[in-house]
Amino acid sequence: MLHHDFRRFLDALGKLNPAQIEDAQTKIPDLRRKSEAISEIEARTNRGHKCPFCGDPRPQKWGRTRTKIQRYRCCACHKTYSGRTGSAIGRIHRPDLFMEALRDMLDSPPPQSVRKLAKQLDLDKYTVWRWRMLVFAIIGKSSVPASFSGIIEADETYQRESRKGSREWVRHLADPKNIPQPPRTRWEDFTTQGLKMMRGLSRWQLPILTVADRGGSRLFRRLANRKSATVERAMNPLVPGDAVLCSDGGNGYRDLAAARGLEHFVVGSRPGTRVAAGCYHIQNVNSLHARFGKFIKPFCGPATKYLNSYIRWLEVRMAGLRPAEVVRAP
Repeated sequence: MLHHDFRRFLDALGKLNPAQIEDAQTKIPDLRRKSEAISEIEARTNRGHKCPFCGDPRPQKWGRTRTKIQRYRCCACHKTYSGRTGSAIGRIHRPDLFMEALRDMLDSPPPQSVRKLAKQLDLDKYTVWRWRMLVFAIIGKSSVPASFSGIIEADETYQRESRKGSREWVRHLADPKNIPQPPRTRWEDFTTQGLKMMRGLSRWQLPILTVADRGGSRLFRRLANRKSATVERAMNPLVPGDAVLCSDGGNGYRDLAAARGLEHFVVGSRPGTRVAAGCYHIQNVNSLHARFGKFIKPFCGPATKYLNSYIRWLEVRMAGLRPAEVVRAP
C-alpha cells in the first residue's frame, strides 16, 4: 500500500460508526494471522535460497500465489516455486490456520483435542487431524538422542493401551466363525455387562521409561514390556560408567547397576524414604510423570499406534520448539 493510500485509510477510520469499528476489530486479527503465517513461510527463502528443482541460485520474483506468498522463477530451469515448495507444508491451503493449529500444539497450556481445535478454527476435524500427523512426521525427524551424566534418575510411568480406530471387534462380530475374538475386551462391556474394571487391567498398561539427570536432560521412551531385561537393555546405553543411578529399586535397575558396577541408590515413595544420603532421589522423574499425565489427559487415551508421536510431542514442548522452526523444516 502506498504512503498516501495508507494515510487516506487512517483518516477514514475516524469516520466509522461503532458498528463498523467493531467489524474492523474482528477483521484485523485475521489479517494479522495471515500476514504472520506468510512472513514465517517467506523467511525460508529470504536467506540466499536456491531453486528446489535444479539448485540454481538466481531467482527472480514472479508474482504471488493465491495465498499471497511470494512466488519465484528460476533463471535456469524457468520453473516457478515459493517458500513452501519442497517443504513438509508445501500443500497446505490455509497456512494461516495451520500456524494457529501449530501454536496450539506447541505454545498453549495444554493443547486442545482435535475436535475442540477444529471447532475453534471452523475446520473439519479430519483436516486438523491430518495437520497434526504432518507435524508428528516433522518433529519425529528432529529427534536427538539425550545424553546423561552425574546423578541419573530413572523410573517408569504407564499409559493404558488404546485401540481407537481398530476394526477388530467389528470384523469378529461380522464373521465370528473365521475371525477369532480379539484378546482385548471392549471398554463399553465393562459397564454394560458388569465386568470388573481391574480384572486383567494391568496387562494393558504400557510402560514408558522416564530418565532425567540434574543437568536438565530428560527422556521418555516407550518399552515393549515391563520385564527386567527390557528395562536393563533400554537403560544400558544411557548411563555412563561414572554415573550415580537413583531408582525405586526395580529389578532392571538393580541388574544394570550390578552388571556395570554403578553406584545405585534405592529410594521409596513413603515419607522418610524419598531421599537417600541427603541428595539422592527420583523427584525429577516423578515430576515428568505428572507432566505426562497432565499433557495426555485432554486426549482421553490416544491410540497406542500413535503413542510414540505423542511422547515426542511432549518432548519438543518441554524443549521449547517454536512454530517457526517447524514451518521452516525441509
